[in-house]
Amino acid sequence: MTQPVSPPRDSTDKVPSAAEKPAWRAVLFRADVRTLSLLGVLAVLILIGGITKPDQFLDTRNLQLILTLASVIGVVTVGMTFVIISGGIDLSVGAIVALASVWATTVATQEYGFAGILFTAVLVGLGCGLVNGVLIAYGGMVPFIATLAMLASARGLALQITDGRTQIVTVDGVLDLGERDSYVLGIPPLVLVFAAVTVIGWLVLNRTTFGRRSVAVGGNAEAARLAGIDVRRQRLYIYLLSGLCCGIAAFLLIILTGSGQNTNGNLYELDAIAAAIIGGTLLTGGRGTIVGSVLGVLIFTTITNIFALNNLQSDVQQIAKGAIIVAAVLVQRRTANTT
Repeated sequence: MTQPVSPPRDSTDKVPSAAEKPAWRAVLFRADVRTLSLLGVLAVLILIGGITKPDQFLDTRNLQLILTLASVIGVVTVGMTFVIISGGIDLSVGAIVALASVWATTVATQEYGFAGILFTAVLVGLGCGLVNGVLIAYGGMVPFIATLAMLASARGLALQITDGRTQIVTVDGVLDLGERDSYVLGIPPLVLVFAAVTVIGWLVLNRTTFGRRSVAVGGNAEAARLAGIDVRRQRLYIYLLSGLCCGIAAFLLIILTGSGQNTNGNLYELDAIAAAIIGGTLLTGGRGTIVGSVLGVLIFTTITNIFALNNLQSDVQQIAKGAIIVAAVLVQRRTANTT
C-alpha cells in the first residue's frame, strides 16, 4: 500500500521559529545604539534649554551661534578622531590652530588677500602635522611626547610672532564671510564648511582603503604590518590629516573673530579628545565614528550655551563635562564586555 506523499514545500516558505526576532527588533538591533543614545542626550539638552530660556535658546540667532561655535572645534575633532582610531593621540591641535591663525594674519600675509590667509593657515597646519608624523612614525617617539613638544613649541612660536598682541584682519573677503549677508539659506558659511569636512571625513573613514588601514593600524599594528600595510607611512598620513584639519579650523576661527591671537585654540585638544570619546572612539584605537564625534561636539557646545544663557559658573560646566566623559567611558566598557 502506497503512503500518501505530501506536496513539496516551496523553498521560499519558512517555518516560524520561536527564536526568530520580529522585524522591529531586527531593525533596532542593526541600529547604532550609541548614536541613538547621543541623539537622545542632545534632545534632552535642547529640551532643557527650551524650558529654562525659551525665548533666548530657541531663537534662530542663538541656534546659528551654537552651530558656528561647534564648527571650529568640530573640524579639529574630525582629524582627532582619525588619530585616536589609529591608536595615537594629538595634544598639539589647539597650539597648531593658534600658530596657524597668527601666521596667517601677519601684515605680510594679509597683503596676499583671501587666498594668502587661507593658504598660509592650511600650510602651517600641514607643516606641524608633518613634523608630528615624522617624529612619531619614523622617529619612534611616543605620540604623547611628540605632540606635547609640538604643543609647547607652537604656542611659543605663536607668542613670538604676535609679541602678545592681537592681529586684526583687514581683508574684506575674509571679514565678509562672518557677516549675516553671507549666510546661505540661513546657514553660516562656517557651518557649511564643517558639514563638508564631516561628510568627507565619513566617506574617507568608511568608504576608502585609507580608512580601513587606519582602523587596522589602531586595532593591531603588528597584524596590519604583516597584512602588507606600511604602518609608518599610514601614521604619517594620519597626522598630516590632523594638521590639515587644524589649518582649516584656524581659518574658520579667523573668520569668526576677525583676528589672530596666540591664545586661540586654548584647550581645543581636550575638547576634541572628549568629543571623540563620548562619540564612541576608543582611546586604545581600532574603533570610532565621525558621526559620534560630531554629536559629541554638538553636545558640549550646547551645554556651554545653556550654561552661558543661565549665567551659571564655568566650574560647574566643567564638572558637568567631566561627568559626561566618565559616563561615556563606562558605557564603552560595558559595551565592550557585552560584545
